[in-house]
Amino acid sequence: MSLFKARDWWATVLGEGEEFDQGCLCVGDVDNSGSGHDKIVVGSYMGMLRVFSPHPAKPGEPSPAHSQLLEVQLRDPVIQVEVGKFVSCSDLLHLAVLHPRKLSVYSVSGTAGNVEHGVQYQLKRVYEHNLQRTACNMTYGTFGGVTDHHSLCIQSMDGMLMFFEQESYSFGRFLPGFLLPGPLCYCSRTDTFLTVSSARQVESYRYETLAVATDAETRQDAEQHSKTAGKRLTADWTLVLGEQALDLSVPYFSPSSIFVCGERNLYCLKDNGHIRFMKKLEYNPSCFLPYSSVSEGTTNTLVGNHNNMLLVYQDVTLKWAAQLSCSPVAVRLADVSTPHRDLKGVVVTLSNEGHLQCSYMGTDPSFFSTPKVDAREQDYSQIDTEMKSLQRVIRQATRTQAGRTHTHREQSLCVFVYCRIFPDSFSVAWLVWLVLRILFPVLSTLFKVLSRHVCVLTVCCVSKTIYIFLNTGVGSTTVVAFSAFLNGQYPPADLTGDVAVSYSSPTGIPRVAQCKFSLPLRLVCCPSAPSKNAKYKITVDTNKPPVNLSEVFPDFLEKSEDKEGNALAFHFLSGPRVTVLASKTSQRYRIQSESFEDIWLVAKELVQRFDRHFAKQGIKDFRNSFAGPIPLAEYFETVDHHFELRVSAEKYQDLLSERAVQFRAIQRRLLTRFKDKTPAPLQNLDTLMEGTYRQVIALADAAEENRACLNQAFVRLRSATHLLILLVSLWQGLNTEQNAILEATLLPLLQDTPQLGWEESVDAAVSHLLRTCLSRSPKDQALSLSTSQLSMPKDTVRLKKHITLLCDRLGKGGRLSLASEANVPTPVMMPGERGEECLCVSLSLCLCLSVSVCVCVRKSSFSSLVFSIACNDAVNPFL
Repeated sequence: MSLFKARDWWATVLGEGEEFDQGCLCVGDVDNSGSGHDKIVVGSYMGMLRVFSPHPAKPGEPSPAHSQLLEVQLRDPVIQVEVGKFVSCSDLLHLAVLHPRKLSVYSVSGTAGNVEHGVQYQLKRVYEHNLQRTACNMTYGTFGGVTDHHSLCIQSMDGMLMFFEQESYSFGRFLPGFLLPGPLCYCSRTDTFLTVSSARQVESYRYETLAVATDAETRQDAEQHSKTAGKRLTADWTLVLGEQALDLSVPYFSPSSIFVCGERNLYCLKDNGHIRFMKKLEYNPSCFLPYSSVSEGTTNTLVGNHNNMLLVYQDVTLKWAAQLSCSPVAVRLADVSTPHRDLKGVVVTLSNEGHLQCSYMGTDPSFFSTPKVDAREQDYSQIDTEMKSLQRVIRQATRTQAGRTHTHREQSLCVFVYCRIFPDSFSVAWLVWLVLRILFPVLSTLFKVLSRHVCVLTVCCVSKTIYIFLNTGVGSTTVVAFSAFLNGQYPPADLTGDVAVSYSSPTGIPRVAQCKFSLPLRLVCCPSAPSKNAKYKITVDTNKPPVNLSEVFPDFLEKSEDKEGNALAFHFLSGPRVTVLASKTSQRYRIQSESFEDIWLVAKELVQRFDRHFAKQGIKDFRNSFAGPIPLAEYFETVDHHFELRVSAEKYQDLLSERAVQFRAIQRRLLTRFKDKTPAPLQNLDTLMEGTYRQVIALADAAEENRACLNQAFVRLRSATHLLILLVSLWQGLNTEQNAILEATLLPLLQDTPQLGWEESVDAAVSHLLRTCLSRSPKDQALSLSTSQLSMPKDTVRLKKHITLLCDRLGKGGRLSLASEANVPTPVMMPGERGEECLCVSLSLCLCLSVSVCVCVRKSSFSSLVFSIACNDAVNPFL
């Protein structure tokens, strides 16, 4: 039992499955009884309108039935309810109900019944306004200084303020810079309207300014009129909050106070927008309400939060905190009557599920008494034995954890990666589906079950990417088998993948083991007969005598006709061929192909296999090199092709937007003709609509085809960029760190997006290197980061100029370094630090149609283990 708990005075639950919000509750003498007692009016999103006059019930009994005065089912959802003087010819209070597309004003009256039937209440509609825009919220007050009557202001979802003077519509104004609607409130002291915009700032607009501003039917008209002629609507003052506001309130009893409840702070502002005080909240508020304080010069505030708490603040000081039975979304204060006396200041709260509660602050005395404990003597010897055993366990755990921290010789997890040369069932199914799709396109729908596994926007994929194991025991071995396959009609840009194992140690410490693996080249190509002539040629030099290519590529000798091992050809599954020729007299090797970017995978494999071949022979001074020049002209062809497809994508997008606007305009015209009571000729609008529809479909198909070509062009651009990085590295002998900087500069993205493309990203990165580490003089090596927003360039002239300048300065002795940006050296992390375990990887270079990963648990068991595999080109892996 909580001591600080809101004392329940009256409570009820409204309906089942209904939803409520902060605007669905209001209090007031809506039936004009003249007693001064408030009634509680509640509306729901289901269209139910209820009026209550709460009466206390005996403890343990439900609330009396006569507490509910009225319950009416309306046709539309109720967004907000307010009580005020909304009828011009009457001084009585009426009820205003806001629906999404309608504003209704009702009168609530009671008729005395006969004998014991009591008073019968009726709801009568006085007038209503049909709204042209979807409403969000409303406020009311004496707009323009008019007394004795209240006017209404409704904010629409598209940012229009609609003003109503009782039964008539006055005018409407669009808020400038509107994006999303916020809370709305009226301040009668200054005759201004307050709201919080999507820019997270409080804005104040004078009623006089709103009245004389330019009128417009649409937002486009308002913006056009404000630029050309008429009064432009501007805010009287603004205050940046930096967070979205939950609600606004202007209490009448405070001389100059405006309260704003934000997501994390409570603000009190002056009428001119200056901050009086601010209270930082340590919870998420759900509703708030300022009310008068007994202390002069202060204001009390009720704040409800999502922890079922109701807190009372006096300015910034917390005075009381009470526990509620549910989280309130709206809170009000009401004056109610009891059989003995009037009760003022009852707290009325409403939850989003319909829990309506009237409570007051108080304390519940605790009747719990501590039971008597039987006095008995303590067995100190038993306590001492238990203490020693616990200390022994603590020392052992500390020693074990220290051993894990300071030594990494004994690893608790090892991962082995194996590649098998025979295809599995999944790969066979994929191959059969691919052949059938190529040979019989009409039958593609019959194999929909198979195609749904592989139709993704990736080039190199695996059959399953995430594996989960529970309760892995000590010394156990788990084998994970997955299939790797080529998904697409063009070679991938990279054949590397990542293996990550995340697990929890017995002490609950999360750990991660990671490694990289490379898929074999046989996954994407097969041996073929060599060709002597080709368009693009790359020559790699070595400092050792020439070797037999058959010894370096033993898995590509099936169709080789050269017995001396001086020529070897690779036929990619997508069509292109790459030939490697070894010189008989010199130490050079030529790689040639009809496509520049297809040389990349073969060149990378050749360099890596040369390193492994000479390392096995114990030669440590072996070195690959490239004599130049760098083939920038061939590389720029790939860049231009990718950029042209990006330009085409934007053109298709603009054309689609224009045709869509035209199609919707024709639809509106046709709909107007069909709804007209007097039929009029269509004037070939139906033919125009059909032609526009065909144009939209044709443009959509062309845009989809261009998108597929753009994806392929980006993969080829990545391959060409990888090849350029490899040649520059061999040309200048770049070390690992410099090579990583160059790769991060020229390959900043794994995928093109409409917002950010490869060209502008690389141009910014290369320009930064040219200004810093590759500048002409040391004085220019100042860190000057550009703060301008990256956008798609008009052409690639600037980019190609910067890349050429980058290669030129590297050729003249420039070196890539980040010393100008960070003076602290990068620490070298040893395996086992930061909770990472060493991975023992065994990888055989062969036909990789099926891969097995063996996870061995050596040291201790794990409560859970998550195993994930991802290929480097897998942008959107499937499970």
